[in-house]
Amino acid sequence: MSYNSWDQQQYGGAWGDQSSFSYDMGSSDFGAEQQFQSFDYNQASAQAPAPPTSSSYYSSNQQPSFFTPGPSIMTPGPNPESPLPGESMEDEPPLLEELGINPDHILQKTLTVLNPMRRTDPSILQDTDLAGPLAFCLAFGSFLLLSGKAQFGYIYGIGLLGCLSMYGLLNMMSMAGVSLGVVVSILGYCLLPMVALAGVNVLLSLQGVVGMVLTGAAILWCSVSASKLFVTGLSMDHQQPLVAYPCALLYAVFALITIF
Repeated sequence: MSYNSWDQQQYGGAWGDQSSFSYDMGSSDFGAEQQFQSFDYNQASAQAPAPPTSSSYYSSNQQPSFFTPGPSIMTPGPNPESPLPGESMEDEPPLLEELGINPDHILQKTLTVLNPMRRTDPSILQDTDLAGPLAFCLAFGSFLLLSGKAQFGYIYGIGLLGCLSMYGLLNMMSMAGVSLGVVVSILGYCLLPMVALAGVNVLLSLQGVVGMVLTGAAILWCSVSASKLFVTGLSMDHQQPLVAYPCALLYAVFALITIF
């Protein structure tokens, strides 16, 4: 017997006769109509309680409660430093006044330095404003830097030494006394003519005759302005020449830095 005839005999005997198979569909109830439970909606709605009306809800003694969210990341609480609802931002002082900078006093002192014969309110001279002196010192050093002289260290060093010397001298000459801040403020404002001299030095040399004349005029201008402010603020009558001499020595040093 060959191999092919044996395969036909094996598979033919198992799959050849399809009529010998029978299918069992289960019990006799298979395919019968299924019984489902019925539900009466009318009866259920009759047994449910009626919802409360708006009139019956608000007629009760209970008040409606509302959810009030507390402070969180998205809704922060009230800031204690924030102005009250009755207050306004117009009542707050300006920013320059909070920083101790008074533009009106700065303008009055600058005009007094430019015109030493101008009358000045003595109360303005008691203001220890350092914004103007700092700006003038920076401008003076910047003009020297443009002329090829980096002298910022000398400016602040000589200025500090001169302010301390004038502070001690004025306290010995004046009966009322003076604070160090007032001395620094006045000497710094009176540096304005020397700033103009340093600006001229950028354009032309001051080592000639014209330069010497301009330098002498700048020293005289600074010393007269500073002594006038000190005498007016400290009520030192008939003592302006005594105050002008040490001021001239101080500004002469700044003039030497400018020329050389």
